[in-house]
Amino acid sequence: MTRSGAADVDVLGSYWTLAGDVDPLVDEGWSPWDFEDRVRTAAEVGFTGIGIWHDDLFHLLEERSLADLREILDAHDIEHVELEFVNDWFLDPDDERRRDDVEVRDALFEAAEVLDAHHVKMGNLPGTPCDDETLESAFADLVAEAETYGATLAYEIVPSDPNVRDVDDALALVEGHDEAGVLLDTWHMGKLGIDNERIARIPPEQLVGVELNDGFREFDADYSTETTQHRQLPGDGDFDVRGFVDAVRAAGFDGPWGVEVLNAELRTRPMKELYRTVYDATARYLR
Repeated sequence: MTRSGAADVDVLGSYWTLAGDVDPLVDEGWSPWDFEDRVRTAAEVGFTGIGIWHDDLFHLLEERSLADLREILDAHDIEHVELEFVNDWFLDPDDERRRDDVEVRDALFEAAEVLDAHHVKMGNLPGTPCDDETLESAFADLVAEAETYGATLAYEIVPSDPNVRDVDDALALVEGHDEAGVLLDTWHMGKLGIDNERIARIPPEQLVGVELNDGFREFDADYSTETTQHRQLPGDGDFDVRGFVDAVRAAGFDGPWGVEVLNAELRTRPMKELYRTVYDATARYLR
């Protein structure tokens, strides 16, 4: 098929960017838009990759198989798939949250194998504390499980995580695991105050994923509200998006470049308008 985006720009639209009018704080996690419509439109405006959230995956599998999803992706030349999110992987096996997470991770890993996913996002979005020894042991077990499916794990560094607070913590956790690395998000890096000089020194083999967006250094809202309702398109906020891109490239990363913009107003726009707006705002930083 013919893409309208620039051929030299490899952009992956994250799930929450392309899902449409679904609010992570109050709604069920699946998109109101048909999967094939999402894939077709994303490809038409230039995206070469898309994301799928675990709730959306379960919803899709009620009517389609993983093979069906793969056929749709292939038909529209979508090269990269991002799957998310594994959260409670380090909790006690008897903890109900851990049991729920096992169901999620099994589905994501199976999907990663069939869809040939670029990576599976993981981390600690709820902000649950854990001691270092347990964290390292549980992570090693998770990587071993993911490897049986040929899946690569991407640990996302986020401000809500009390265990992995910065780049050094994340790199220490993934060190020695060939099929795991870190994922950097412009918004999270800005909120954590992680400078571009540090980002540029990340070993390329440990940098699995990158997500572009923008935001404000100071904003009058709680963390959950700000991160899910008020992220901005690249260039519409206070963060140094250009410097972030340059630092990531200096580290040796060459894509696909994710874009994750969770914005209450943006998600209500018509599909084609939304996708085009996000793609254009992102691609201009990559050309």
